[in-house]
Amino acid sequence: MPRASAAEAAETARRILAVAADHFAEHGFAAASVDDIARSAGVTRGAVYHHYASKRGLFTTVATAQQQTVAEAIATRTERSRPQDALREGSHAFLDAITQGAAARILLVDGPAVLTWEDWRRMDAAGPETELRAGLAEAGIAPELIDAMTAALSGAMNELALLLTRNPQDAAARAQAHEALDTLLDGIR
Repeated sequence: MPRASAAEAAETARRILAVAADHFAEHGFAAASVDDIARSAGVTRGAVYHHYASKRGLFTTVATAQQQTVAEAIATRTERSRPQDALREGSHAFLDAITQGAAARILLVDGPAVLTWEDWRRMDAAGPETELRAGLAEAGIAPELIDAMTAALSGAMNELALLLTRNPQDAAARAQAHEALDTLLDGIR
């Protein structure tokens, strides 16, 4: 059997990743089945393992991609923001991005349980945390407080996101979460 071209292999890996993100979001890591992911992606189980070595390896790649998607949403929302507005706009962008699609379940529910704590923190530090740190610095937070403020605000936003995932269609809950976030941000100034 001829080997797939690099472009075909990359497309197969991308398709597996997209299907896996949906599957992990719907079923969670524990109930996710590599066989079901392979079937939905139109590939063999062996193809999944060829591209992603293990179920955990596949999940890690999915989580990394979700972190990057959230970070990109923050960067996009704040790219034209005035420095004094970037923290607020980025924080709201985070809350919206992480509660859309697969992100919340993968990053906030299964991520800390499946990945090592160090891997999960490293992923966050390379994604949304970078944007949060920049926003805090632009808001004038003293450098010696950046670590503590990052932890505090990140934790609060993650909890708001988890609240919204329990009530995904509740517009009032979403409005209240954003209002609570504004109240926290007002205290930073």
